Amino acid sequence: MNTQKPKFSRRTIALFWLVVLAVLIGTLIYLELIPVLYVLATVSLVALLLIVAFADLEKVGVEGSEGFARDMN
Repeated sequence: MNTQKPKFSRRTIALFWLVVLAVLIGTLIYLELIPVLYVLATVSLVALLLIVAFADLEKVGVEGSEGFARDMN
């Protein structure tokens, strides 16, 4: 049984990736490789749209939206 906590939290890993991408984009802008940025932006947008398209939204619970509606009243 592996009951050890992971070394880094999900928030730390997300911040690490954010910094890596910011440095990459900043470097590409500094080197004036704008066409590469266009390609990366296009590929990223396509990947995001594919993730949303294949998301299983049928199993999302309705209970959450009802609770939200009750809080608004």
